[in-house]
Amino acid sequence: MTSSSSYPQFKGQPRLPKFAIPRRYDIKLRPDLVACIFSGAVAVSVDVVSPTKFIVLNAADLAIDSDSVSFKPDSDSSKELRAVGVGLIEEDEILVLEFGDEIPTGAGVLRIAFRGTLNDNMKGFYRSVYETNGEKKNMAVTQFEPADARRCFPCWDEPAAKATFKITLDVPSDLIALSNMPIAEEKQQGDIKTVYYEESPIMSTYLVAIVVGLFDYVESHTSDGVKVRVYSQVGKANQGKFALDVAVKTLEIYRKYFAVPYSLPKLDMIAIPDFAAGAMENYGLVTYRDVALLYDEQHSAAANKQRVTIVVAHELAHQWFGNLVTMEWWTHLWLNEGFATWVSYLATDDIFPEWKIWTQFLDQTTGGLRLDGLAESHPIEVDINHVTEINEIFDAISYMKGASVIRMLQSYLGAEPFQRALASYIKKYASSNTKTEDLWAVLEEESGEPVTKLMNSWTKQKGYPVVSVKHIDQKLEFEQSHFLSSGSPGDGEWIVPITLCYGSYDVCQRFLLQTKSATLDIKESAWIKLNVDQTGFYRVNYDENLAANLRHAIQSNLLSATDRFGVLDDSFALCMAGQQPLTSLLTLMSAFKEELEYTNLSNLIAVMFSFISSKVGRIVADAAPELIGNVNRFFINLFLYPIEGFVCGLEGPVSAFMLYDLLFMVDRKLGWEPRQGESHLNAMLREELLNGLVQLGHDSTVNEAIRRFEAFLDDRSTPLLPPDIRRASYVAVMRRATKSNRAGYEALLRVYRETDLSQEKTRILSSLGSSRDPDIILEVLNFLLSPEVRSQDAIFGLAVSKEGRETAWTWLKDNWDYISKTWGSGYLLPRFVRSTISQVPFLISLSLSYDHVSTITVSGLFSSYEKAKEAEEFFASRMKPSIARTLKQSLERIDINAKWVHAVQKDERLAKVVQELAQGN
Repeated sequence: MTSSSSYPQFKGQPRLPKFAIPRRYDIKLRPDLVACIFSGAVAVSVDVVSPTKFIVLNAADLAIDSDSVSFKPDSDSSKELRAVGVGLIEEDEILVLEFGDEIPTGAGVLRIAFRGTLNDNMKGFYRSVYETNGEKKNMAVTQFEPADARRCFPCWDEPAAKATFKITLDVPSDLIALSNMPIAEEKQQGDIKTVYYEESPIMSTYLVAIVVGLFDYVESHTSDGVKVRVYSQVGKANQGKFALDVAVKTLEIYRKYFAVPYSLPKLDMIAIPDFAAGAMENYGLVTYRDVALLYDEQHSAAANKQRVTIVVAHELAHQWFGNLVTMEWWTHLWLNEGFATWVSYLATDDIFPEWKIWTQFLDQTTGGLRLDGLAESHPIEVDINHVTEINEIFDAISYMKGASVIRMLQSYLGAEPFQRALASYIKKYASSNTKTEDLWAVLEEESGEPVTKLMNSWTKQKGYPVVSVKHIDQKLEFEQSHFLSSGSPGDGEWIVPITLCYGSYDVCQRFLLQTKSATLDIKESAWIKLNVDQTGFYRVNYDENLAANLRHAIQSNLLSATDRFGVLDDSFALCMAGQQPLTSLLTLMSAFKEELEYTNLSNLIAVMFSFISSKVGRIVADAAPELIGNVNRFFINLFLYPIEGFVCGLEGPVSAFMLYDLLFMVDRKLGWEPRQGESHLNAMLREELLNGLVQLGHDSTVNEAIRRFEAFLDDRSTPLLPPDIRRASYVAVMRRATKSNRAGYEALLRVYRETDLSQEKTRILSSLGSSRDPDIILEVLNFLLSPEVRSQDAIFGLAVSKEGRETAWTWLKDNWDYISKTWGSGYLLPRFVRSTISQVPFLISLSLSYDHVSTITVSGLFSSYEKAKEAEEFFASRMKPSIARTLKQSLERIDINAKWVHAVQKDERLAKVVQELAQGN
């Protein structure tokens, strides 16, 4: 093979040169699942667009057979050109083929033979390990997004280089071999069979998929005849039935919504034991983590059921938005992920309207707002100049902000015009590639609104505005400014779709705020709410009178659940940024004492738990010991209303433990066990309440949780520990675990080792770090690096107690070389940095969230400038492109927390206001 130094002209380029364009791939692969290697050959039909001696394509981690490389022009089938130079430029993952004679323009066929390894990195063509009848076996799996098809076969590995694919596999005859298309023919010779698949429609390389192993499946059909199957490990077929039902219903929904049928004859979905992402939308063969596809009636929680629904709906949305119509380059990734996220909620709401999923969608919006409130955020559209930069943009901006600005645009244009425009867009660009501007043009033509001008301000610059509004002399004065969580000024300006209502949802108005400020004539009204139903991606800062009127509207239950959520979330963000005092946030929270909605109760509980367990809460206690009693009394009064049968009128001193007792009484409304016919949302709320109580150390809850865990050890089918409360029991066990009292910890590890349910393993991993003993925490963290934990799952164990944070930080530094080597080439390394150094401030997740990969924590945050400096110094000599943005964001979050702590210390009114709130509710 020629030295890569021979081709300097091709180095360091963001895109492949356009000497030749692929039209069709004929790929033959022979994986060896014992030796974990594979061999292959590819014949690529190409169009040579300009005379050249070079063909340049992508390849990585492949051994190219130089003697096999040839090109045969269609214009002269007797002429075969042989390569005189074959160079692999490893740092750019490109393969340069040099020919002695100039290749003429026109069609021809490029042939290459190659060999590779079924790697353990969960990308490219890799192996996943599963167990059947007590024996460990390997399966072969592909994961090509964003740019890893090149690790399986040489190709033009860019989204715009669409082609058709004809795939042939040589595999052991006793195994099932799946690909994007149905099987056309099988031929068996001894213990090897050759499987020929139908040729695919035109698609991008990152959507090609192959899976080989032993599987069971369940099957159904859509009304228009599409065969749908869910594959799982042998013996787990029943766990695929729920996802199968969701998939069939979702395909029907999308067929009607996009006015275009699903374009392949079959859809397979398969659970993969080792899988780095949450799921992958490969055309016709969608791959998932077990936890994102399988649902067990006996052992899966309500949160698992909801996650499976949303993830399946997300991946199937890609069959239209991403697979049929594909982004031109990774700059436009959000076209795939933002739309799939948004439309997955549309489908989920159609299937399960009782889940009130659009209210829960606010978690997506809030996730986007929090990340985009950082100076180290990035625009929705990001220039990608090297393959190493792609993974970092699979984040809350592409998914959550992307979905939220789509929802904002749909709300502005109207649901029906928006749907008609999307259907037109899909039909116009089917089997093609698009840029963001193409979508705006179709929406603009359909609606007559200035969509391009409006949306460019949201996709081409980072951040978002806070709209400050004042009521002066029968006028509303609006002023937008760039919101940053640090409180620092920004320089962004947006075209903002303003919606507002006056005293009633029957009296609403909308306009575009196209300048920095504007005024609006209004009549007197009891209250005014901007950003109606939180459809806009911006925050609102009300003047004192408007804020007071909104608090009264919340107290009187005049605002929708989504608007109540938005008012609280904006106030919290403004408080963190130093634009409102903590006293304003606490005063607003007092208006929620009659709150009954799941999403808002969950939000309030998270704020309350984070407050009392954070450094801010400790500052309050240290500054004025009597103040913490008033804070607890305030929270107690706040949560009295949801308690059935609880008699108000507390007397005597209020201790910290009264808060926990209150929450215990709140939970009495739900109980430990599911009730006949209870709602999905109540099951979710029970999980959050009990998790919170044990995390906070409420003795009677911890004791009951441990009692139920002990019954579970004797009988894994006991009704005393249903799935929705298992994590609470596991956390309770770990809170009591110490170096000298290890029985519960070891029993929990035994449950982990015995179960074959991925959701159960994840629950246990996310609980192990709850111990308050640093020695146990260190054991847990070391356990994450052991072969007993699948590498994709290690991040779940990083959720450690506040007593364990310093231990976790030291552990990360001590093991960084190994962690960086093991997880450094994919999605997961940034999670180690983010989970150990910082978390999204304050609104702390108490259960598994539903994005593709998520972690859980109730840990306190690093919130000192010294800690930020320590982290920065450690990573100064260990920087990788894949963690550069994540590290900067983590350090910025530490700085934001330190500033907030400093602001609270200087708040002279805090004691007085808290006392008034405690006495006045």
